[in-house]
Amino acid sequence: MDNKSYQDHFFKKAKDRGYRSRSAFKLIELNKKFKFLKNGTKLLDLGSFPGGWCQVAKENVKNGKILGVDKKEVTEIKGIKFIIGDFLQEKSKISILKYFNTNIDVILSDMASNTTGNKNLDAIRTNELCLSVINFSLQLLNKKGVLISKIFMGEDFEEIKKTAKKNFKKINFYKPDSSRSESRETYIHCSGLST
Repeated sequence: MDNKSYQDHFFKKAKDRGYRSRSAFKLIELNKKFKFLKNGTKLLDLGSFPGGWCQVAKENVKNGKILGVDKKEVTEIKGIKFIIGDFLQEKSKISILKYFNTNIDVILSDMASNTTGNKNLDAIRTNELCLSVINFSLQLLNKKGVLISKIFMGEDFEEIKKTAKKNFKKINFYKPDSSRSESRETYIHCSGLST
């Protein structure tokens, strides 16, 4: 199976299973590898549009609390709350804190910056987002919390690694099979705050 038909396979599979995006399979693979979606989990999905990751989280988390945040409006998913806003803005942070009213178990981010056509610039911008997510998670995660964030392999990769290592006990990198093979994307998995 060539790469294009392999990708179409995930697109078709997502449609068949009622997922809103093929990226739902990335989260399925990440969870299979790191096992962080558990019953009772308090979970925040940053950049949640169109809602594929929230769908997967909902399937795996019973009696938990799931919140999605995105600048775009996400069509309702039963049992999940969505906030329209930028997670970096104070207003959104206040809404997030208010919703959970306690520290969070899992923070997810599949965010990438809007593409410009310049691969290096896109990688830098997405990695800046990842750094923001790491710093943001330090205020909200509980001691044993887990953070999963998209990153692009690029020149600032080392900076992300260093920041993550400084603040978390364990860090791993993983590229799911459902990621496009030509894509520079991979995911960082951080667990256990060290501070």
